Amino acid sequence: MSLRPIETAIASLTMLMLQGCAHAGKLDEKVPYPQPADGYQRNVIHLPMLADEENTKLELQVGKTMQVDCNHHSFGATVVEHTVKGWGYPYYEVNSIGGPISTRMACPSGTETSKFVAAHGNGFVVRYNSKLPVVVYIPQGFELRYRTWQPVQEFQTVPQD
Repeated sequence: MSLRPIETAIASLTMLMLQGCAHAGKLDEKVPYPQPADGYQRNVIHLPMLADEENTKLELQVGKTMQVDCNHHSFGATVVEHTVKGWGYPYYEVNSIGGPISTRMACPSGTETSKFVAAHGNGFVVRYNSKLPVVVYIPQGFELRYRTWQPVQEFQTVPQD
């Protein structure tokens, strides 16, 4: 029995959805990931296997929910990649969090709302690898979020002047 192209596409999308979403979990006890430093918490993400992982990136987002006005608010931070000695497994540490900072627009009174305020800086996009857990150490009081990125089309040639 052969499937028509639309049926093949639907079947493929269904299989991808059934693979499951990434989830938080426990670490393999054999791998000696360091304990969190004072004032830090360890977060673990287990990613689902993808057919095209080499072209997929994982964007980390660290922040906290705060009462904010109409201005744009953010934290400054840096993500540093480390390696588990003797194993070669990567793990990430978010450090140098500063702020929050915001623009200085005049906001009408009573416009405060509860919003997630994210940190911005270097190192927040990392390699996607479903074979290893993504281990991220963040300061206590902050939350870790993530999303994946994949190219939607091939590179385009830029014409010469």
